[in-house]
Amino acid sequence: MMREAIDMFAVAFAGSVMVLGASSPIAARDFGAVGQTFPVIETDLLSTIETRLRRADASGDLARVNGQFAKRAEAKVRRPTPVAGLAPTEHARAWDFDPTVTIGHDIRDQKGNLIASAGQRVNPLDFVVIRQDLVFVDGDDASQLEWATKRFTDTKAKIIFVNGSPFETMTRAKRRFYFDQEGKLTQKFGIEHTPAIVSRAGRVMRVSEVVVTPGKTG
Repeated sequence: MMREAIDMFAVAFAGSVMVLGASSPIAARDFGAVGQTFPVIETDLLSTIETRLRRADASGDLARVNGQFAKRAEAKVRRPTPVAGLAPTEHARAWDFDPTVTIGHDIRDQKGNLIASAGQRVNPLDFVVIRQDLVFVDGDDASQLEWATKRFTDTKAKIIFVNGSPFETMTRAKRRFYFDQEGKLTQKFGIEHTPAIVSRAGRVMRVSEVVVTPGKTG
């Protein structure tokens, strides 16, 4: 990243020199000295930065910083930030989510043919086939995880974590798990508790927050 910053600075600097060099030639003229003068001190900024980077590399500081960054990035991927504001379901509830949207402007294909008019209401479920349910669970809650994995197969549903490490669980359970990054899906469906199931019901999506009793998977 530091090297890229240096390269970008060098390109920008070279570009400014080229612009100055391309300007019309101006005759040199001595106007004399006006006021107090100071000596011009030119510092080779790129050389200084390169020297400091080499010094950091030689001392191992650069490798240490890069290593710390890599570890933080890996930890973030393996255990993403939990979705805030969710709690275990204590009272079951269910509702319908209508994905219909209103078109804001005319949509045309490459040949100019009208696909959808402004103001037209379109339901994506009229065009998409959804074969799997979406099941949201707290991956650190053993009872929720057991309930979801025993009730839903890989082909029946996508199990989506709102907390925990899908990678570690994937290794143990030998099946795929997902994560609701930044809570985008739970927010869209209005989910406040887990576990929750989102499944297609005709032209709407049925959302159900389910109460799970420890030891009971049905």
